[in-house]
Amino acid sequence: MIKIFFTLGLVMGLVCTVNSQIITIKDNETQKPIELATLMSANTNAFVTTNAKGQAIISVFEGSKKIVIRSLGYKTEIKSFAEIEKMNFEVMLTVSVTQFDEVVVSATRWRQTSRNIPSKISIISPKDVALYNPQTAADLLGSSGEVFIQKSQQGGGSPMIRGFSTNRLLYTIDGVRMNSAIFRSGNIQNVISLDPFAIENTEVFFGPGSVIYGSDAIGGVMSFQTLTPQLSLTDKLLVLGKAVSRYSSANNEATNHFDVNVGWKKWASVTSFSHSKFGDLRMGKYGPDEYLKTFYVQRLDLEDRVFENADPRVQNPSGYSQMNMMQKIRFSPNHKWDFQYGFHYSETSEYSRYDRHLETQDNGLPAAAVWNYGPQIWMMNNLMVTHVQSNKLYDRMTIRLAQQYFEESRIDRRFNHHRLRTQLEEVAAYSANIDFEKSVKKHRFYYGAEYVLNDVTSTGSAVDIRDESPILVPDRYPASQWSSYAGYLNYQFVASDKFLIQAGARFSAFHVKSDFTRHLDFFPFDFTSSSIKNSATTGSLGLVYTPDATWKISLNGSTGFRAPNVDDIGKIFDFASGEVIVPNTSLNAEYAYNGELNISKILGNVVKLDATGFYTYLDNAMVRRTFQVNGQDSIMFDGEMSKVYAIQNAAYGTVYGFNAGIELKLPSGFSLSSHYNYQVGKEEMDNGDVSPSRHAAPAFGITRFSYQKDKLFMQFYAMYSAEVRYDNLNPEEQGKPVIYAKDADGNPYSPSWYTLNFKAMYQFHQNLAVSAGIENITDQRYRPYSSGLVAPSRNIILSIRCNF
Repeated sequence: MIKIFFTLGLVMGLVCTVNSQIITIKDNETQKPIELATLMSANTNAFVTTNAKGQAIISVFEGSKKIVIRSLGYKTEIKSFAEIEKMNFEVMLTVSVTQFDEVVVSATRWRQTSRNIPSKISIISPKDVALYNPQTAADLLGSSGEVFIQKSQQGGGSPMIRGFSTNRLLYTIDGVRMNSAIFRSGNIQNVISLDPFAIENTEVFFGPGSVIYGSDAIGGVMSFQTLTPQLSLTDKLLVLGKAVSRYSSANNEATNHFDVNVGWKKWASVTSFSHSKFGDLRMGKYGPDEYLKTFYVQRLDLEDRVFENADPRVQNPSGYSQMNMMQKIRFSPNHKWDFQYGFHYSETSEYSRYDRHLETQDNGLPAAAVWNYGPQIWMMNNLMVTHVQSNKLYDRMTIRLAQQYFEESRIDRRFNHHRLRTQLEEVAAYSANIDFEKSVKKHRFYYGAEYVLNDVTSTGSAVDIRDESPILVPDRYPASQWSSYAGYLNYQFVASDKFLIQAGARFSAFHVKSDFTRHLDFFPFDFTSSSIKNSATTGSLGLVYTPDATWKISLNGSTGFRAPNVDDIGKIFDFASGEVIVPNTSLNAEYAYNGELNISKILGNVVKLDATGFYTYLDNAMVRRTFQVNGQDSIMFDGEMSKVYAIQNAAYGTVYGFNAGIELKLPSGFSLSSHYNYQVGKEEMDNGDVSPSRHAAPAFGITRFSYQKDKLFMQFYAMYSAEVRYDNLNPEEQGKPVIYAKDADGNPYSPSWYTLNFKAMYQFHQNLAVSAGIENITDQRYRPYSSGLVAPSRNIILSIRCNF
């Protein structure tokens, strides 16, 4: 009996010990738990993250003498396990805007502090997202003040980073590559497939990231981490979630969202669903009259008719709707193994390509009666397996297997014409990644391998709207496969507490196969198929010098590449009347060579200064140039003789500029921050002349004045962009006068603009928060550079958020 009582007592003691090793991280002022705080220890090689209750099990740190506790916006704390135990496993963090050791994952795919990264990385926190209330993931990126967003229609958003855009930028979701084989050089809208309510963390990696991410990572990498299922830390079921409802006046937006997390000790699930409906967008009152929408087209009595727009400030047609859903399941049998499965689905309604509805013919009549994008669909299944156990090969290993499906279509009909054409594109994408992390004293190794396969199906169809009879039209792309396999190694040498060296290399091989059989009835090609096999090698070398806790100086050199994809090789596209793009089966990868210098300084724990200068040279660039088919420079296309163009490795480009930021902590809960971005891009033209780059945004930035106290968070901020004169417009942009204002000489140009905005959020209860804001307070009528859509008018936003 004594042995039984002794055994029971020992077991109860162990249970109490385990339970007491649940740490709680709180805000020192508000006493609110801090979610996603990270705890790291080098000597035990452990890492944990707090849940929505600010809690985490830290038994893996037992005996550790140095546990680093970090959270974005808070001062970093370093405690031993014994010290935390004396504090009854409760640690308070103090708000601080002056730090540069946030935890990031985009640099190596593994969690590191930004202090040890030679490249510039920006983080958009969930707290910022809750305050800004972005309508789409594109708006979420734009809220950073460091990513310029172009929009051709309301259902879109194409980021520009350091003078690059579209297929020279890379998207990752939960570590999975989103770029597909039909990502084009024109503006793309795929980022809106992501649900901003289901995103846990967003990072923007500036500059080439090809060593880790491969093709397309030239201008930068946008890394999105969606909600992670949270496990229960006790025997009690953990149920968490939120419901959000939002309204915006500029487009009569109605959005509703909910997500719920159910967690046991070893199993957890998170379910998320969002639906948004956006009406036609209203533009501001004060600005260029050229932006007004004076007409729209409707078909009545079997005839296309032009109607006067009753309110020219309403951009008719521009409305659309969208739904997003996500289901993730997690199984963690012990602290060594973690399995996560995720299902993502997004679908938009059909929506208008607004800028095409502005174009007119020489006789003044509209150019298009119909120009719409069909529903944009994105679906992903992904499985992530993580193993943490030190051995000769690795300390941590992650395997990612993913299957994605992309669907997009274009539906167009010319004004007073009878052919309604639909171009449907479907891509089935498969990927497999294995990544390893290994530390040996002062040496850290990050290495892995990747395989990607894209199957592209393209179908062109058309009907005569008078009798629904079919009309034969060519497909946009040939039936194609795009595949790539690669291996990479990133190495860090921690020479001392002040000096770190990082070097990396990657080898990628790619293969593009296309079948043009279905095109031969329309084009006089002298081939039926094509096959391109090639490879690319990229590397990086970076130095980080931190003389003390208030300085960070880093120097980084890197190369990036973009392999030709199906859009480059196989697209057949009428980009202007009488001009057509045809396939080129002789393309090679283009390369970017980048150098940058970053200096960060903290002054008196009150001011943080940050500046980065960069220069990028793009070689062997794939650009549109004149071409020949069977020795002919023109062919019949869509019923008219058209001049032939093709994408070719025929040019170079340069981009240079800087990013600068300041964060200032003021007394009584006030703070001030500002980010400014300046870039100049040049590219070689057909005749050898050098022209401004199309995707180099004008100087732009954001300045914020914030106040946070107890349950109230308020922010007054200004967003602004510089002018682009006619002489500084790329010739392709000069040829789009319909989307630009007119200067004194009648030439198109992009005027400078600014907006004043106010946002506030009040936490009425720990489970109830209300946010409101006014965007574009002065009701400016402005169109961001290269955009077809005019930005919203004065916009009142109301949102209610319930947590449970």
